[in-house]
Amino acid sequence: MESIKGIFSFKTVLAKLPRGEPLGLAMLAQYGVSAFRASALARSGWLTHLARGVYVLPGDTLERDACLAFLSRQVAGLHVGGKSALGASGVRQNVAFRDVLSLWGDRAKPLPDWFTQRFECQYQSTQLFDASLAKGFALQPLPVGRSDVLVATPERALLELLSDVGKGQSLAEARQLVETLHSLRSEVLDVLLSHTTRIKVVRLAQALAAEFDLPWAPLAALHSQRLGGGKRWIAVSRSGERLDLKGA
Repeated sequence: MESIKGIFSFKTVLAKLPRGEPLGLAMLAQYGVSAFRASALARSGWLTHLARGVYVLPGDTLERDACLAFLSRQVAGLHVGGKSALGASGVRQNVAFRDVLSLWGDRAKPLPDWFTQRFECQYQSTQLFDASLAKGFALQPLPVGRSDVLVATPERALLELLSDVGKGQSLAEARQLVETLHSLRSEVLDVLLSHTTRIKVVRLAQALAAEFDLPWAPLAALHSQRLGGGKRWIAVSRSGERLDLKGA
């Protein structure tokens, strides 16, 4: 049991701890709470144990973006991507940013249960780009909210969205979203496409940009040639949707 002196001391710390976010050992240490004491405080009910080395204040409600900021310090490359990133920048098609959250990162391991049980999300570590792409390229702070949560720019989010087509993302919805992407930055998209290694993604970008006569269609066609010229790329999605994509 915590001593009376220990409880009084922790009550002082309690008033200073941030609300709405997980408390890791590194943060607790800044307030003079060691790993041993944190474990004792959890057994006494002064902290709630979430996972190894992770706690929350009893009765506290975790905020999604605060949790993402916490996880981004543990999961390399973690960011909001794909359809969710487009939604964050105002590109929506009957979807909302706070629906199923699309998360990307460099680590193949799943996100912790304490996060996924509270927030509906899909996490993946699909490698779209070669290793020479600058770390963090085309990622930016969340437009509204915490600046320590990263989100893909529309150019990168486009390619992540197209990567998901056939893997749970319908081609029909992707078409509706891509149709609105008139103002992508050519210089950013050019860099991303030059490092993209997945033929499906580049071919889809080329086909949809041409279909809607988007300003960046010639750029997508140029990179499609780089990955296969006139060859045909065909695949069938899990839902039976056929993707039949020609080269430029």
